[in-house]
Amino acid sequence: MLFGIGFDTATEVGLLVLAGGAAAFNLPFYAILVLPILFAAGMCLMDAADGVFMNAAYGWAFAKPVRKVFYNITITSISVAVALIIGTIELIGVIADQAHITHGPIAAIASIPLDYAGYAIVGLFVVSWLVAIAIWRFARVEERWSANVASRPSES
Repeated sequence: MLFGIGFDTATEVGLLVLAGGAAAFNLPFYAILVLPILFAAGMCLMDAADGVFMNAAYGWAFAKPVRKVFYNITITSISVAVALIIGTIELIGVIADQAHITHGPIAAIASIPLDYAGYAIVGLFVVSWLVAIAIWRFARVEERWSANVASRPSES
């Protein structure tokens, strides 16, 4: 949710900058008014793509209990990794600012722009899902975990 709100705010600010830049070049007002429509179209496209992906992911995950557990472990791991990455960059940025550190590895980490960190997080997301799919298929997680559940005597 925080990512969505932050992305929405960042794109709105970017839209204002584009509109201001367009106004500075003496574009007609109707050309500037197209920018919010393009923004809305882009957001609709991204929301629709997200909905399609999440529908497929939830449909797969909730078909069997073993899949649901694997899906939840994967999503939780990605969320923890993202929180640690962003939190570490922010914390080191505060430490470097308060301690007036301008050189060295701490200053290098503190100077990482969060938009680049966002690209890295998208890459982490894609790599994590590819690794999770590979583990699921090649380690035959569903077969092994389902076999363990089926082989236990029922507790009545």
